[in-house]
Amino acid sequence: MTIRLRTKMTLLAFLIVMFSVTIVAVVVSWQSVQDFRSELGRRALAIGRTVAQSPLIQQNVGRPGAEKIIQPYVERIRLATNVDYIVVLDMNKKRLSHPVANRIGTIFAGGDEGPAFADNEYTSLAVGVNGEAVRAFVPIKDERGIAQVGVVVVGILTPSLGEVLLEWKSSIYLTMILALFAGAIGAFYLAAHVKQAIFGLEPEEIAALMEEREAILAAINEGIIAIDRENRITLINPAARQILGIAEEELLGRPINEVIPNTALPEVISTGSSQFNQELVFNRKIIVSNRLPIRWREKIIGAVAVFRDKSEVRRLAEELTGVKKFVEALRVQNHENLNKLHTIAGLIQLHRYQEALDYIFRITEQQQEITAFLTRQVKDPAIAGLLLGKMGRAKELNIRFELDRKSELKTLPANLTASDIVLIMGNLLENAMEAVLPCQQEKRWVKCGIKQDQKELILWVADGGPGLIDVDFDRYFQLGYSTKRPEGRGLGLYLIKQQAENAGGKIILRSRPQQGTLFLVKFSYEGVMDGATSARIAD
Repeated sequence: MTIRLRTKMTLLAFLIVMFSVTIVAVVVSWQSVQDFRSELGRRALAIGRTVAQSPLIQQNVGRPGAEKIIQPYVERIRLATNVDYIVVLDMNKKRLSHPVANRIGTIFAGGDEGPAFADNEYTSLAVGVNGEAVRAFVPIKDERGIAQVGVVVVGILTPSLGEVLLEWKSSIYLTMILALFAGAIGAFYLAAHVKQAIFGLEPEEIAALMEEREAILAAINEGIIAIDRENRITLINPAARQILGIAEEELLGRPINEVIPNTALPEVISTGSSQFNQELVFNRKIIVSNRLPIRWREKIIGAVAVFRDKSEVRRLAEELTGVKKFVEALRVQNHENLNKLHTIAGLIQLHRYQEALDYIFRITEQQQEITAFLTRQVKDPAIAGLLLGKMGRAKELNIRFELDRKSELKTLPANLTASDIVLIMGNLLENAMEAVLPCQQEKRWVKCGIKQDQKELILWVADGGPGLIDVDFDRYFQLGYSTKRPEGRGLGLYLIKQQAENAGGKIILRSRPQQGTLFLVKFSYEGVMDGATSARIAD
Protein backbone atom coordinates (compact mmCIF):
# COMPACT_ATOMS: atom_id res chain seq x y z
CA MET A 1 0.00 0.00 0.00
CA THR A 2 1.35 3.42 -0.99
CA ILE A 3 1.40 6.00 1.80
CA ARG A 4 0.30 9.46 0.67
CA LEU A 5 2.59 12.46 1.01
CA ARG A 6 0.41 14.18 3.61
CA THR A 7 0.41 11.04 5.78
CA LYS A 8 4.17 10.64 5.40
CA MET A 9 4.85 14.24 6.43
CA THR A 10 2.48 13.99 9.40
CA LEU A 11 4.06 10.75 10.63
CA LEU A 12 7.55 12.12 10.09
CA ALA A 13 6.76 15.27 12.05
CA PHE A 14 5.13 13.16 14.78
CA LEU A 15 8.25 11.00 15.12
CA ILE A 16 10.60 13.98 15.01
CA VAL A 17 8.64 15.78 17.74
CA MET A 18 8.50 12.63 19.87
CA PHE A 19 12.22 12.04 19.46
CA SER A 20 13.02 15.68 20.17
CA VAL A 21 10.85 15.84 23.29
CA THR A 22 12.34 12.59 24.58
CA ILE A 23 15.89 13.81 24.04
CA VAL A 24 15.08 17.14 25.67
CA ALA A 25 13.48 15.39 28.66
CA VAL A 26 16.50 13.12 29.12
CA VAL A 27 19.01 15.96 28.76
CA VAL A 28 17.10 18.27 31.08
CA SER A 29 16.70 15.49 33.64
CA TRP A 30 20.37 14.57 33.44
CA GLN A 31 21.40 18.20 33.85
CA SER A 32 19.00 18.59 36.75
CA VAL A 33 20.56 15.55 38.45
CA GLN A 34 24.03 17.02 37.96
CA ASP A 35 22.97 20.39 39.34
CA PHE A 36 21.21 18.72 42.24
CA ARG A 37 24.31 16.67 43.06
CA SER A 38 26.49 19.78 42.95
CA GLU A 39 24.14 21.51 45.35
CA LEU A 40 24.12 18.49 47.65
CA GLY A 41 27.91 18.43 47.55
CA ARG A 42 28.10 22.05 48.66
CA ARG A 43 25.58 21.37 51.39
CA ALA A 44 27.48 18.29 52.59
CA LEU A 45 30.74 20.25 52.67
CA ALA A 46 29.12 22.98 54.76
CA ILE A 47 27.79 20.43 57.25
CA GLY A 48 31.13 18.65 57.31
CA ARG A 49 32.99 21.88 58.03
CA THR A 50 30.57 22.63 60.87
CA VAL A 51 31.18 19.22 62.44
CA ALA A 52 34.97 19.34 61.87
CA GLN A 53 35.27 22.76 63.50
CA SER A 54 33.20 21.80 66.53
CA PRO A 55 35.37 22.00 69.74
CA LEU A 56 33.79 18.81 71.00
CA ILE A 57 34.93 16.93 67.93
CA GLN A 58 38.41 18.49 67.91
CA GLN A 59 38.94 17.66 71.62
CA ASN A 60 37.76 14.05 71.56
CA VAL A 61 38.85 12.58 68.20
CA GLY A 62 41.76 10.24 68.83
CA ARG A 63 41.07 9.80 72.55
CA PRO A 64 40.01 6.47 74.06
CA GLY A 65 36.21 6.12 74.34
CA ALA A 66 35.65 9.14 72.09
CA GLU A 67 32.80 7.41 70.24
CA LYS A 68 30.59 7.61 73.31
CA ILE A 69 30.81 11.38 73.27
CA ILE A 70 30.93 11.95 69.49
CA GLN A 71 28.12 9.57 68.39
CA PRO A 72 25.23 11.31 70.24
CA TYR A 73 26.47 14.74 69.21
CA VAL A 74 26.90 13.87 65.53
CA GLU A 75 23.60 12.00 65.40
CA ARG A 76 21.72 15.07 66.62
CA ILE A 77 23.36 17.13 63.86
CA ARG A 78 22.47 14.47 61.24
CA LEU A 79 18.85 14.45 62.23
CA ALA A 80 18.73 18.23 62.39
CA THR A 81 20.25 18.66 58.92
CA ASN A 82 18.34 15.73 57.37
CA VAL A 83 21.37 14.08 55.81
CA ASP A 84 21.70 10.35 55.38
CA TYR A 85 24.86 9.81 57.41
CA ILE A 86 27.69 11.62 59.17
CA VAL A 87 30.74 9.52 59.96
CA VAL A 88 33.68 10.74 62.05
CA LEU A 89 36.98 8.92 61.46
CA ASP A 90 40.23 9.06 63.37
CA MET A 91 43.55 8.89 61.59
CA ASN A 92 43.33 5.10 61.64
CA LYS A 93 40.05 5.27 59.64
CA LYS A 94 38.12 3.89 62.60
CA ARG A 95 34.50 4.98 62.69
CA LEU A 96 33.69 7.06 65.78
CA SER A 97 30.08 7.67 64.67
CA HIS A 98 27.60 6.08 62.26
CA PRO A 99 23.80 5.98 61.85
CA VAL A 100 24.03 2.19 62.26
CA ALA A 101 25.36 1.71 65.79
CA ASN A 102 26.98 -1.69 65.21
CA ARG A 103 29.34 -0.17 62.63
CA ILE A 104 30.92 2.16 65.17
CA GLY A 105 34.48 1.10 65.84
CA THR A 106 34.89 -0.57 62.41
CA ILE A 107 37.34 0.53 59.74
CA PHE A 108 36.07 2.81 56.96
CA ALA A 109 36.87 1.36 53.50
CA GLY A 110 35.15 3.57 50.94
CA GLY A 111 38.10 3.71 48.56
CA ASP A 112 37.87 7.46 47.97
CA GLU A 113 38.96 8.70 51.42
CA GLY A 114 42.72 8.77 50.82
CA PRO A 115 43.14 12.48 49.88
CA ALA A 116 41.13 13.52 52.96
CA PHE A 117 43.78 12.05 55.27
CA ALA A 118 46.31 14.21 53.43
CA ASP A 119 44.53 17.33 54.67
CA ASN A 120 42.33 17.78 51.50
CA GLU A 121 38.69 18.80 51.38
CA TYR A 122 36.51 17.50 48.51
CA THR A 123 33.36 15.72 47.46
CA SER A 124 32.87 12.43 45.62
CA LEU A 125 30.10 10.24 44.23
CA ALA A 126 29.95 6.73 45.62
CA VAL A 127 27.56 3.82 45.24
CA GLY A 128 26.57 2.14 48.44
CA VAL A 129 24.02 -0.34 49.69
CA ASN A 130 21.29 2.32 49.65
CA GLY A 131 22.26 3.73 46.23
CA GLU A 132 24.33 6.61 44.90
CA ALA A 133 25.41 9.23 47.43
CA VAL A 134 27.32 12.50 47.40
CA ARG A 135 30.01 12.34 50.06
CA ALA A 136 31.92 15.31 51.46
CA PHE A 137 35.30 14.73 53.12
CA VAL A 138 36.52 17.42 55.56
CA PRO A 139 39.76 17.10 57.59
CA ILE A 140 39.54 17.55 61.40
CA LYS A 141 42.29 19.61 63.02
CA ASP A 142 43.25 19.65 66.69
CA GLU A 143 42.30 22.49 68.99
CA ARG A 144 45.27 24.54 67.81
CA GLY A 145 44.29 24.05 64.17
CA ILE A 146 47.70 22.62 63.24
CA ALA A 147 47.70 18.83 63.31
CA GLN A 148 45.08 16.69 61.55
CA VAL A 149 43.39 14.31 63.97
CA GLY A 150 40.65 12.82 61.77
CA VAL A 151 38.11 13.19 58.94
CA VAL A 152 34.39 13.95 58.80
CA VAL A 153 32.41 12.16 56.07
CA VAL A 154 28.94 13.54 55.27
CA GLY A 155 26.79 11.49 52.87
CA ILE A 156 23.53 12.42 51.13
CA LEU A 157 21.74 9.95 48.88
CA THR A 158 21.01 11.32 45.36
CA PRO A 159 18.30 10.23 42.90
CA SER A 160 19.35 8.45 39.68
CA LEU A 161 18.38 9.68 36.19
CA GLY A 162 15.70 7.02 35.97
CA GLU A 163 14.25 8.07 39.31
CA VAL A 164 14.12 11.71 38.19
CA LEU A 165 12.39 10.75 34.92
CA LEU A 166 9.96 8.59 36.84
CA GLU A 167 9.26 11.44 39.22
CA TRP A 168 8.70 13.89 36.35
CA LYS A 169 6.81 11.48 34.11
CA SER A 170 3.51 13.32 34.39
CA SER A 171 5.04 16.61 33.26
CA ILE A 172 7.02 14.87 30.52
CA TYR A 173 3.96 13.04 29.21
CA LEU A 174 1.90 16.21 29.18
CA THR A 175 4.64 18.11 27.34
CA MET A 176 5.01 15.31 24.79
CA ILE A 177 1.27 15.17 24.15
CA LEU A 178 1.02 18.93 23.62
CA ALA A 179 4.14 18.99 21.42
CA LEU A 180 2.95 16.04 19.35
CA PHE A 181 -0.47 17.60 18.91
CA ALA A 182 1.03 20.91 17.79
CA GLY A 183 3.52 19.11 15.52
CA ALA A 184 0.81 16.98 13.93
CA ILE A 185 -1.34 20.02 13.18
CA GLY A 186 1.65 21.92 11.78
CA ALA A 187 2.71 18.94 9.67
CA PHE A 188 -0.82 18.51 8.35
CA TYR A 189 -1.05 22.11 7.16
CA LEU A 190 2.53 22.05 5.86
CA ALA A 191 1.75 18.94 3.85
CA ALA A 192 -1.40 20.58 2.52
CA HIS A 193 0.62 23.63 1.46
CA VAL A 194 3.27 21.47 -0.21
CA LYS A 195 0.60 19.46 -2.01
CA GLN A 196 -0.98 22.66 -3.27
CA ALA A 197 2.41 23.94 -4.46
CA ILE A 198 3.05 20.74 -6.42
CA PHE A 199 -0.48 20.70 -7.89
CA GLY A 200 -1.73 17.88 -5.67
CA LEU A 201 0.75 15.35 -7.03
CA GLU A 202 2.44 12.60 -5.08
CA PRO A 203 6.27 12.22 -5.25
CA GLU A 204 5.90 9.06 -7.34
CA GLU A 205 3.66 10.94 -9.77
CA ILE A 206 6.18 13.79 -9.98
CA ALA A 207 8.97 11.29 -10.69
CA ALA A 208 6.85 9.66 -13.39
CA LEU A 209 6.12 13.04 -14.95
CA MET A 210 9.83 13.87 -14.96
CA GLU A 211 10.58 10.59 -16.71
CA GLU A 212 7.81 11.28 -19.22
CA ARG A 213 9.10 14.80 -19.78
CA GLU A 214 12.63 13.57 -20.45
CA ALA A 215 11.31 10.93 -22.85
CA ILE A 216 9.15 13.47 -24.68
CA LEU A 217 11.98 16.01 -24.92
CA ALA A 218 14.28 13.34 -26.31
CA ALA A 219 11.68 12.09 -28.80
CA ILE A 220 10.50 15.31 -30.43
CA ASN A 221 12.40 16.69 -33.40
CA GLU A 222 11.98 20.34 -32.46
CA GLY A 223 14.65 21.97 -30.36
CA ILE A 224 13.59 23.37 -26.98
CA ILE A 225 15.55 25.77 -24.78
CA ALA A 226 14.20 27.40 -21.61
CA ILE A 227 15.76 30.12 -19.46
CA ASP A 228 14.94 31.69 -16.09
CA ARG A 229 14.64 35.35 -15.14
CA GLU A 230 18.44 35.61 -14.85
CA ASN A 231 18.71 34.48 -18.51
CA ARG A 232 20.36 31.21 -17.48
CA ILE A 233 19.56 27.99 -19.31
CA THR A 234 17.30 25.69 -17.32
CA LEU A 235 16.41 23.19 -20.04
CA ILE A 236 17.79 22.04 -23.39
CA ASN A 237 16.76 18.88 -25.22
CA PRO A 238 18.89 16.67 -27.50
CA ALA A 239 17.23 18.01 -30.66
CA ALA A 240 18.26 21.55 -29.69
CA ARG A 241 21.88 20.45 -29.31
CA GLN A 242 21.75 18.74 -32.69
CA ILE A 243 20.10 21.63 -34.52
CA LEU A 244 22.43 24.20 -32.99
CA GLY A 245 25.50 21.99 -33.39
CA ILE A 246 26.38 22.28 -29.70
CA ALA A 247 28.73 19.68 -28.27
CA GLU A 248 27.75 17.46 -25.33
CA GLU A 249 28.84 19.91 -22.65
CA GLU A 250 27.15 21.15 -19.51
CA LEU A 251 24.90 24.04 -20.55
CA LEU A 252 22.45 24.21 -17.66
CA GLY A 253 23.05 27.32 -15.60
CA ARG A 254 25.03 29.11 -18.32
CA PRO A 255 23.84 32.51 -19.64
CA ILE A 256 21.88 32.06 -22.86
CA ASN A 257 23.82 34.82 -24.62
CA GLU A 258 27.03 32.83 -24.21
CA VAL A 259 25.49 29.88 -26.06
CA ILE A 260 23.29 31.69 -28.62
CA PRO A 261 24.55 35.29 -28.86
CA ASN A 262 21.70 36.74 -30.93
CA THR A 263 18.76 35.07 -29.26
CA ALA A 264 15.71 37.13 -28.34
CA LEU A 265 14.66 35.12 -25.27
CA PRO A 266 15.76 37.86 -22.80
CA GLU A 267 13.61 40.29 -24.78
CA VAL A 268 10.62 37.97 -24.39
CA ILE A 269 11.12 38.02 -20.61
CA SER A 270 11.40 41.81 -20.46
CA THR A 271 8.41 42.51 -22.72
CA GLY A 272 6.25 39.52 -21.82
CA SER A 273 5.24 39.20 -25.49
CA SER A 274 5.38 36.01 -27.52
CA GLN A 275 7.22 35.84 -30.83
CA PHE A 276 6.19 33.41 -33.55
CA ASN A 277 7.93 32.17 -36.69
CA GLN A 278 11.00 34.30 -36.09
CA GLU A 279 14.11 33.49 -38.10
CA LEU A 280 17.56 33.24 -36.57
CA VAL A 281 20.88 32.44 -38.22
CA PHE A 282 23.15 30.30 -36.04
CA ASN A 283 26.17 28.27 -37.13
CA ARG A 284 25.28 28.93 -40.78
CA LYS A 285 21.81 27.48 -40.23
CA ILE A 286 18.49 29.26 -40.59
CA ILE A 287 16.33 28.47 -37.58
CA VAL A 288 12.61 29.20 -37.38
CA SER A 289 11.66 29.81 -33.77
CA ASN A 290 8.63 30.43 -31.57
CA ARG A 291 9.43 32.16 -28.28
CA LEU A 292 7.00 32.40 -25.38
CA PRO A 293 7.22 33.72 -21.81
CA ILE A 294 6.77 31.26 -18.94
CA ARG A 295 4.24 32.49 -16.38
CA TRP A 296 3.53 31.24 -12.88
CA ARG A 297 0.84 32.92 -10.81
CA GLU A 298 0.70 35.84 -13.23
CA LYS A 299 4.45 36.42 -12.95
CA ILE A 300 6.99 35.87 -15.71
CA ILE A 301 9.60 33.45 -14.41
CA GLY A 302 11.37 32.67 -17.67
CA ALA A 303 11.01 32.04 -21.39
CA VAL A 304 11.06 29.06 -23.72
CA ALA A 305 12.01 28.77 -27.38
CA VAL A 306 10.76 26.00 -29.66
CA PHE A 307 12.64 25.96 -32.94
CA ARG A 308 13.39 23.85 -35.97
CA ASP A 309 15.85 23.88 -38.82
CA LYS A 310 13.49 25.43 -41.36
CA SER A 311 11.25 22.40 -41.11
CA GLU A 312 8.12 24.23 -42.23
CA VAL A 313 10.06 26.14 -44.86
CA ARG A 314 11.55 22.93 -46.10
CA ARG A 315 8.09 21.43 -46.32
CA LEU A 316 7.10 24.25 -48.67
CA ALA A 317 10.42 23.89 -50.46
CA GLU A 318 9.76 20.22 -51.06
CA GLU A 319 6.39 21.14 -52.49
CA LEU A 320 8.07 23.63 -54.82
CA THR A 321 11.13 21.60 -55.73
CA GLY A 322 9.79 18.25 -56.72
CA VAL A 323 8.57 15.95 -53.97
CA LYS A 324 5.05 16.51 -55.21
CA LYS A 325 6.35 17.18 -58.70
CA PHE A 326 7.72 13.63 -58.81
CA VAL A 327 4.15 12.36 -58.49
CA GLU A 328 3.12 14.77 -61.19
CA ALA A 329 6.03 13.58 -63.34
CA LEU A 330 4.84 9.99 -62.95
CA ARG A 331 1.39 11.08 -64.06
CA VAL A 332 2.91 12.78 -67.10
CA GLN A 333 4.98 9.72 -67.90
CA ASN A 334 1.94 7.49 -67.54
CA HIS A 335 -0.04 9.74 -69.90
CA GLU A 336 2.82 9.74 -72.40
CA ASN A 337 3.16 5.96 -72.22
CA LEU A 338 -0.56 5.57 -72.85
CA ASN A 339 -0.24 7.70 -75.99
CA LYS A 340 2.68 5.57 -77.13
CA LEU A 341 0.72 2.38 -76.47
CA HIS A 342 -2.19 3.76 -78.48
CA THR A 343 0.19 4.48 -81.36
CA ILE A 344 1.64 0.97 -81.19
CA ALA A 345 -1.84 -0.55 -81.02
CA GLY A 346 -2.94 1.44 -84.07
CA LEU A 347 0.05 0.33 -86.12
CA ILE A 348 -0.60 -3.30 -85.22
CA GLN A 349 -4.29 -3.00 -86.15
CA LEU A 350 -3.18 -1.63 -89.53
CA HIS A 351 -0.89 -4.68 -89.89
CA ARG A 352 2.12 -2.37 -90.09
CA TYR A 353 4.16 -4.61 -87.85
CA GLN A 354 7.61 -3.47 -88.91
CA GLU A 355 6.76 0.20 -88.33
CA ALA A 356 5.39 -0.68 -84.89
CA LEU A 357 8.55 -2.56 -84.06
CA ASP A 358 10.74 0.29 -85.27
CA TYR A 359 8.69 2.74 -83.21
CA ILE A 360 9.11 0.62 -80.08
CA PHE A 361 12.87 0.38 -80.59
CA ARG A 362 13.12 4.12 -81.18
CA ILE A 363 11.26 5.29 -78.08
CA THR A 364 12.93 2.63 -75.95
CA GLU A 365 16.35 3.68 -77.13
CA GLN A 366 15.61 7.34 -76.38
CA GLN A 367 14.41 6.61 -72.87
CA GLN A 368 17.29 4.25 -72.15
CA GLU A 369 19.79 6.76 -73.47
CA ILE A 370 18.49 9.54 -71.19
CA THR A 371 18.32 7.23 -68.17
CA ALA A 372 21.79 5.82 -68.80
CA PHE A 373 23.23 9.30 -69.19
CA LEU A 374 21.77 10.54 -65.90
CA THR A 375 22.77 7.36 -64.09
CA ARG A 376 26.31 7.61 -65.42
CA GLN A 377 26.89 11.35 -64.98
CA VAL A 378 24.82 12.13 -61.85
CA LYS A 379 25.59 9.73 -59.04
CA ASP A 380 22.87 10.92 -56.65
CA PRO A 381 19.49 9.32 -57.52
CA ALA A 382 17.45 12.19 -56.04
CA ILE A 383 19.12 14.75 -58.30
CA ALA A 384 18.89 12.45 -61.33
CA GLY A 385 15.22 11.81 -60.57
CA LEU A 386 14.56 15.53 -60.31
CA LEU A 387 16.09 16.20 -63.74
CA LEU A 388 14.21 13.28 -65.30
CA GLY A 389 10.94 14.49 -63.80
CA LYS A 390 11.49 18.03 -65.04
CA MET A 391 12.13 16.67 -68.55
CA GLY A 392 8.78 14.93 -68.53
CA ARG A 393 7.07 18.00 -67.15
CA ALA A 394 8.59 20.20 -69.86
CA LYS A 395 7.50 17.77 -72.57
CA GLU A 396 3.92 17.86 -71.28
CA LEU A 397 3.98 21.67 -71.30
CA ASN A 398 5.44 21.68 -74.82
CA ILE A 399 8.65 23.29 -73.59
CA ARG A 400 11.96 22.37 -75.17
CA PHE A 401 14.16 21.08 -72.37
CA GLU A 402 17.91 20.72 -72.91
CA LEU A 403 20.32 19.21 -70.41
CA ASP A 404 23.96 20.01 -71.04
CA ARG A 405 25.54 16.72 -72.13
CA LYS A 406 28.76 17.75 -70.38
CA SER A 407 26.96 17.81 -67.05
CA GLU A 408 28.60 15.79 -64.31
CA LEU A 409 28.17 15.37 -60.56
CA LYS A 410 30.35 12.79 -58.82
CA THR A 411 31.03 14.36 -55.42
CA LEU A 412 29.60 17.20 -53.34
CA PRO A 413 31.35 19.93 -51.34
CA ALA A 414 31.59 19.16 -47.64
CA ASN A 415 29.01 21.80 -46.68
CA LEU A 416 26.46 20.86 -49.36
CA THR A 417 23.98 17.98 -49.50
CA ALA A 418 21.99 16.38 -52.31
CA SER A 419 18.77 17.80 -50.86
CA ASP A 420 20.29 21.28 -51.10
CA ILE A 421 20.93 20.79 -54.83
CA VAL A 422 17.40 19.42 -55.30
CA LEU A 423 16.05 22.54 -53.62
CA ILE A 424 18.16 24.91 -55.74
CA MET A 425 17.78 23.19 -59.13
CA GLY A 426 14.11 22.41 -58.56
CA ASN A 427 13.22 26.01 -57.80
CA LEU A 428 15.29 27.40 -60.66
CA LEU A 429 13.82 24.96 -63.21
CA GLU A 430 10.26 25.52 -61.98
CA ASN A 431 10.70 29.29 -62.21
CA ALA A 432 12.21 28.97 -65.69
CA MET A 433 9.35 26.83 -67.05
CA GLU A 434 6.75 29.17 -65.57
CA ALA A 435 8.59 32.11 -67.16
CA VAL A 436 8.46 30.68 -70.72
CA LEU A 437 4.88 29.37 -70.64
CA PRO A 438 3.34 32.65 -71.97
CA CYS A 439 6.02 33.00 -74.67
CA GLN A 440 5.85 32.09 -78.34
CA GLN A 441 7.02 28.64 -79.33
CA GLU A 442 10.50 29.68 -80.42
CA LYS A 443 11.18 31.07 -76.93
CA ARG A 444 9.65 28.19 -74.99
CA TRP A 445 12.95 26.60 -74.06
CA VAL A 446 14.78 25.84 -70.83
CA LYS A 447 18.41 24.76 -70.55
CA CYS A 448 20.32 23.56 -67.52
CA GLY A 449 23.55 21.91 -66.51
CA ILE A 450 25.85 20.88 -63.69
CA LYS A 451 29.53 21.64 -64.09
CA GLN A 452 32.14 20.19 -61.78
CA ASP A 453 35.90 20.44 -61.54
CA GLN A 454 38.46 20.14 -58.75
CA LYS A 455 37.81 23.65 -57.41
CA GLU A 456 34.12 24.39 -57.74
CA LEU A 457 30.64 23.14 -58.52
CA ILE A 458 28.39 25.23 -60.79
CA LEU A 459 24.64 24.80 -61.16
CA TRP A 460 23.06 26.79 -64.00
CA VAL A 461 19.60 27.25 -65.48
CA ALA A 462 18.71 29.44 -68.48
CA ASP A 463 15.39 30.21 -70.12
CA GLY A 464 14.09 32.11 -73.15
CA GLY A 465 11.48 34.01 -71.17
CA PRO A 466 10.81 37.75 -71.02
CA GLY A 467 13.68 38.39 -68.59
CA LEU A 468 13.70 40.53 -65.47
CA ILE A 469 12.98 44.21 -65.84
CA ASP A 470 13.40 45.32 -62.23
CA VAL A 471 16.75 47.05 -61.77
CA ASP A 472 16.82 46.18 -58.05
CA PHE A 473 17.55 42.46 -58.39
CA ASP A 474 17.88 42.05 -54.61
CA ARG A 475 14.11 42.26 -54.36
CA TYR A 476 13.73 38.88 -56.10
CA PHE A 477 15.62 37.20 -53.24
CA GLN A 478 13.46 38.67 -50.48
CA LEU A 479 11.05 36.47 -48.55
CA GLY A 480 7.49 37.00 -49.83
CA TYR A 481 8.39 38.81 -53.06
CA SER A 482 6.91 37.11 -56.12
CA THR A 483 6.26 37.99 -59.77
CA LYS A 484 3.37 35.47 -59.81
CA ARG A 485 1.01 37.20 -57.38
CA PRO A 486 -1.56 36.60 -56.11
CA GLU A 487 -0.90 32.86 -56.24
CA GLY A 488 2.87 33.15 -55.70
CA ARG A 489 4.49 32.61 -52.33
CA GLY A 490 7.73 34.51 -52.93
CA LEU A 491 9.73 31.68 -51.42
CA GLY A 492 11.77 29.97 -54.14
CA LEU A 493 14.58 32.47 -54.76
CA TYR A 494 14.67 33.31 -51.06
CA LEU A 495 15.36 29.65 -50.26
CA ILE A 496 18.03 29.48 -52.97
CA LYS A 497 19.78 32.55 -51.59
CA GLN A 498 19.65 31.25 -48.01
CA GLN A 499 20.92 27.83 -49.03
CA ALA A 500 23.77 29.34 -51.01
CA GLU A 501 24.78 31.55 -48.10
CA ASN A 502 24.66 28.64 -45.67
CA ALA A 503 26.93 26.57 -47.88
CA GLY A 504 29.30 29.46 -48.59
CA GLY A 505 28.14 29.71 -52.19
CA LYS A 506 27.66 32.53 -54.67
CA ILE A 507 24.69 33.40 -56.89
CA ILE A 508 25.13 35.13 -60.26
CA LEU A 509 22.06 36.47 -62.07
CA ARG A 510 22.17 37.61 -65.68
CA SER A 511 19.03 38.88 -67.35
CA ARG A 512 18.10 41.04 -70.33
CA PRO A 513 14.52 42.11 -71.17
CA GLN A 514 12.91 39.93 -73.88
CA GLN A 515 16.09 37.84 -74.17
CA GLY A 516 15.87 35.50 -71.21
CA THR A 517 17.49 34.90 -67.84
CA LEU A 518 20.51 32.91 -66.60
CA PHE A 519 21.08 31.80 -63.01
CA LEU A 520 24.44 30.42 -61.88
CA VAL A 521 25.05 29.09 -58.37
CA LYS A 522 28.69 28.37 -57.51
CA PHE A 523 30.08 26.35 -54.61
CA SER A 524 33.73 25.87 -53.77
CA TYR A 525 35.31 22.52 -52.85
CA GLU A 526 37.97 24.41 -50.90
CA GLY A 527 35.76 26.48 -48.55
CA VAL A 528 33.64 29.60 -48.66
CA MET A 529 33.57 31.41 -51.99
CA ASP A 530 35.37 34.74 -52.12
CA GLY A 531 33.22 37.81 -52.35
CA ALA A 532 29.53 38.23 -51.67
CA THR A 533 27.33 35.23 -51.24
CA SER A 534 25.01 36.60 -53.91
CA ALA A 535 25.81 38.68 -56.96
CA ARG A 536 23.83 39.94 -59.91
CA ILE A 537 24.88 41.04 -63.37
CA ALA A 538 22.50 42.73 -65.77
CA ASP A 539 23.68 42.86 -69.38
